[in-house]
Amino acid sequence: MVNPLFALLVAAAITALSVIIFTPERGFFWKWQHTREMSERVLREDALKHIYHAKNASVTSLAGALSISTNEVADVIEGLQSLELLEIEGVDFKLTSDGRDYALQIIRAHRLYERYLAEETGYDEVNWHERAHQLEHELSPEDVEALAQKLGNPTHDPHGDPIPTADGKMIYAKTRTELTSLNLDARARIVHLEDEPEAIYAQLVAEGLHIGQEIRLLEVTPLRIRFETGQGEHLLAPILAANISVIPVSEEPEKELAVGLPLSSLEIGEEREVVALSPRIRGAERRRLMDLGLLPGTVIGAEIESAAGDPVAYRVRGALIALRKEQAALISVSAEA
Repeated sequence: MVNPLFALLVAAAITALSVIIFTPERGFFWKWQHTREMSERVLREDALKHIYHAKNASVTSLAGALSISTNEVADVIEGLQSLELLEIEGVDFKLTSDGRDYALQIIRAHRLYERYLAEETGYDEVNWHERAHQLEHELSPEDVEALAQKLGNPTHDPHGDPIPTADGKMIYAKTRTELTSLNLDARARIVHLEDEPEAIYAQLVAEGLHIGQEIRLLEVTPLRIRFETGQGEHLLAPILAANISVIPVSEEPEKELAVGLPLSSLEIGEEREVVALSPRIRGAERRRLMDLGLLPGTVIGAEIESAAGDPVAYRVRGALIALRKEQAALISVSAEA
């Protein structure tokens, strides 16, 4: 005969286990199901973006872009077809009208979020793309529109890529060209830095390059591209320079090529007037520096160097502020005291 207390304990344990596993929204089964559905949706959405951007998308290119096997790609394609987002004509992939609209929605979410990261947070710019890629799949259409309103409906992301409007329209620079296509001694303004692959973009950032920067092309050879900006001369391999797009500027006096010296070049005891803050100083950091008085015309002096040489304390309007050398290098001061 079964012990009633034992039976009761078994029943209670089964009930508790069922609650843990099957409780809506909190149970293990629900979370597993949600994760599985989310993973499938992320793959579909990434596939739509790849097909939209690629000139000749294929099973192989999709496998590489999504980091999955060709067998898994076949499942993704079948899912897109069943949702009437994709058509296959021979060996060509073609997004349907709904598929194109869906792809543009994801691209819009991604680029708006990159703009948010650039303007409103302290995330390092080399991390903007990956962070936006993670969040683009979680933003609802309502979230995306609220974000667009918060940012003032920007037309381009911080890398210079156009942000699709709510109805799928984009603004492109008509005269945009690759840096390597410029004539020698020609001046231009950077309007786009390709953010993929990440390793190449990180090298461009390390060079101090940014959107809006004016440059002058000095030398082009099969081995190197040499040009100058307000921060001095730069040497890049052609494979790196090909990721920089520019538009020509008129032959008016240059702005950024003659903005003065980087604040980091001041010796202790020297004073200069602030000329400009680099566009690379964004969001919260830019607002903080401006609140501290780092505005054009303000006198700033180097006062104290730390034991390690970094940071350095500068006097601004009677107060001392510490700046790392990488921060001070982005603040231009007058060339003469």
